[in-house]
Amino acid sequence: MDAALHDWNLAPKEAIALQTELAQRLELKDRLDEVSLIAGVDIGFEDDGETTRAAVVLLEWDAQKAPNLAVVEQVVHREPTRMPYVPGLLSFREIPAALGAFKKLSRTPQLVMVDGQGIAHPRRLGVAAHLGLWLDLPTIGIAKSRLYGRFEEVGSERGDWSPLTAGGDTLGVVLRSRVNVKPVFVSPGHRVSVETALEWVMRCLGRTKLPEPTRLADRLASRRDEKRHGSRAAR
Repeated sequence: MDAALHDWNLAPKEAIALQTELAQRLELKDRLDEVSLIAGVDIGFEDDGETTRAAVVLLEWDAQKAPNLAVVEQVVHREPTRMPYVPGLLSFREIPAALGAFKKLSRTPQLVMVDGQGIAHPRRLGVAAHLGLWLDLPTIGIAKSRLYGRFEEVGSERGDWSPLTAGGDTLGVVLRSRVNVKPVFVSPGHRVSVETALEWVMRCLGRTKLPEPTRLADRLASRRDEKRHGSRAAR
């Protein structure tokens, strides 16, 4: 994260062209160091969209204790929103605050799980993929709704999944993370394969719908000043 990836002051047409370019830089094969720390990221908006809020929770990975992972550090960063809402360009609104949050961490994770899309995006650059390029870290997107791609109906049992595809490519999986609860949409962001993204999400699943890193980040983000009126956009 030492060198800036690009400027944020872009018109929508410029941002769309940049997405197409950046998507070519993504690594969709595994390049992970040994994982000892996992970060969960949740990004949202407050003050009727005028403020972007990023919450990051850092967890210690212990395969023997998973999914009950110890919280090592947690931060919330807020800053003025830089870009108006444009469908498909939400990462340009969200990532500046996320980068601010990561700068506050005293330690660097080896894996990042983001509440949002990875490559399951019309131009293959959702927030998790975009953030992964900025951080040069392995990232996984875990979204609560579909943005792009097609899939067959998923079985009702925990762990059932169906491929999420578009144009003959597999973008990720639609995963039933809890029995008879709406599935989540898992896609790699950067430096992670589809198979490994699914494997890590399953390792971090507890009793709830979301894997522990993004569940805890979402919980941290919800502890905001009661005077603030938050609004969430689909990622």
